[in-house]
Amino acid sequence: MSKNGQWYPPEWPDRIRALSRGELTPVTPRRAATVMLLRDPPPPASGHAAPAPAEPAGPDVYLLRRRTTMAFAAGAYAYPGGAVDVRDEAEVQWAGPSRAQWAERLGVDAARAQATVCAAVRETFEESGVLLAGRDPQTVVEDVTGDDWEADRGALVSRELSFADFLAARGLVLRSDLLGAWARWITPEFEERRYDTWFFTAALPAGQRTRNASTEADRTLWTSPADAVAGYDRGELLMMPPTVTTLRELAAARLSSASDATAVAAGRDLTPVLARARLDGGEIVLSWPGHEEFEKRIYAV
Repeated sequence: MSKNGQWYPPEWPDRIRALSRGELTPVTPRRAATVMLLRDPPPPASGHAAPAPAEPAGPDVYLLRRRTTMAFAAGAYAYPGGAVDVRDEAEVQWAGPSRAQWAERLGVDAARAQATVCAAVRETFEESGVLLAGRDPQTVVEDVTGDDWEADRGALVSRELSFADFLAARGLVLRSDLLGAWARWITPEFEERRYDTWFFTAALPAGQRTRNASTEADRTLWTSPADAVAGYDRGELLMMPPTVTTLRELAAARLSSASDATAVAAGRDLTPVLARARLDGGEIVLSWPGHEEFEKRIYAV
């Protein structure tokens, strides 16, 4: 880890050298989705009204810290998310932009677009207990904390239950309109575990609350994007480049409310970001094009 909270796997130097010599075949990245869950800050406690700020404070974002025992990004803060399940392509009741519209937005075919959106909603429920679905295209379920919901969530995590079957059994409609596609990052070619990850935004539905439902996380927090970035800059919060970048972008967007993120996301460039490595004067230089802050000389050859 560098002087800030940037995370690099210790095995990267050897793998980068092997790739440069043609001794390493890049792993095909798995499709994945992650959600930047946002909520408006709670109002001041009754009787303790604070003076109005010069500008809106903006929404908070939900982060979870990956357990130190994890093989990938151990101890790093991230958003709820994970890999696409092949069953995420199964037919579901759907609200919001059509599959064809999502396909155009994401630059993939309709089946892959649906699977990516379904994975985003499913993984958010699995890892944070928040469900972006409703009884009809205009509503969202308000309470998913009962034992029966928890049993279903556990069955989704264990893959005993598909997301399509879960929605059908509950009579729920997936609310794709609650998501905004924000960015796309692809794990570097020299990484052993690779993901082609779409980053989405979503506002926390009214009546729902997050909880640490993930077995992969040991801590969760709500914080402003600016405070999260400040913690990273001080070396207090460990993060990977995609997380840091999207937090900086959320802070720079100066959102007035959590729901504003979806509209802002609609105009964003989704060109994928992929790290590059090159040799320079006997050193390996690692960089993410367009994101110079992450350039690092990580190994002397």
